[in-house]
Amino acid sequence: QVQLVESGGGLVQAGGSLRLSCAASGRTFSSAAMGWYRQAPGKEREFVGAMKWSDHSTNYADSVKGRFTIAIDNAKNTVYLQMDSLKPEDTAVYYCAARLYGTAQAMVVPIGINYWGKGTLVTVSS
Repeated sequence: QVQLVESGGGLVQAGGSLRLSCAASGRTFSSAAMGWYRQAPGKEREFVGAMKWSDHSTNYADSVKGRFTIAIDNAKNTVYLQMDSLKPEDTAVYYCAARLYGTAQAMVVPIGINYWGKGTLVTVSS
C-alpha cells in the first residue's frame, strides 16, 4: 500500500521554524516529483514547493522563496520541508504529494498527482 505520511506540524510563534516530514512508502519514488501544498481555512489549496527526486531540482512559490527549503533523504525515503521565518499567513494544513514521472516545475498546478498525504497542521501565532 502506497502511503505518504506527513508529520512535524504544530504551533510556532512568528519568526520561528518548523520542519515537516513526509515519509513515503509502498513503492519506489525515484522517478517522481514530490510536492508540498497548503490549504488555509476558507482558501483553496496552493502550491508551496516541489523537488524532483532523481536530480533534486526544485521549484518554490514566490511567497515562500528564501524561507522554505525542500530536501530528500534517500536512505529514509523521506521528503522534508524546512520552514524558517514563519509568518501568521503561513498557517495552514500542509500536504505532501507525489507525481510519478513529474517535474518540480509542473507541480505548480496539482494536476496528475498520483498520491496525497493526509496533511499536518501548522499554526503560526503573531
